[in-house]
Amino acid sequence: MAFGAEELRVLRRALALALHPGPASADDIKDCHRLAESFDEALREGARLRAFLMADLVRYRAALPGTVAGYLALLEEALAAGHRPTPDDLAALRALRGNPGAAALLERCQDLAERDVRARLAQGARKVPAPAVPACRTRLTALPGGVAEEPEKKPKERPAERPAPQPATPGPAAPKRPIPTPGEVFPRRRPTPPSQQLAAG
Repeated sequence: MAFGAEELRVLRRALALALHPGPASADDIKDCHRLAESFDEALREGARLRAFLMADLVRYRAALPGTVAGYLALLEEALAAGHRPTPDDLAALRALRGNPGAAALLERCQDLAERDVRARLAQGARKVPAPAVPACRTRLTALPGGVAEEPEKKPKERPAERPAPQPATPGPAAPKRPIPTPGEVFPRRRPTPPSQQLAAG
């Protein structure tokens, strides 16, 4: 990661404030926040690029031996970016041992793998002491709400009782007198038979 002239100026000012604490102007604080955000974004972008590189490396390795040239170039780029060779990488390089470039990369990757194994063994054998708490932080345990003070245990609250079911409201009372039908209100006149009409005429 390369810093520009303006970023170096902000970084120098931030280091000066860290070594010699003093009042910082509002502009200095804004510049430091902006530099921190830019740094975080650069780290995220680097992680994304490494993820893409690893995905391409896996695809090229799966397509071997037809992708020897591309795989070797990607592996060299990944090693330069901090990738540590995996057992799959070592197995692929052993299968391509006839290629001079693959043979050179195999030797390099084996050396890196051996260094990693030795470092893990040395770290496992050495007992790492617990980090000491700085003096400025030890006072926090004596303050209210510090590390040593346990939070008060609140009594368990009883679950709220369910309200008793209320009786259902009675529906409207049924009418005492039945409602008349339209036929009862408007009775139809029965037609007179034809014989009675002739007799009347």
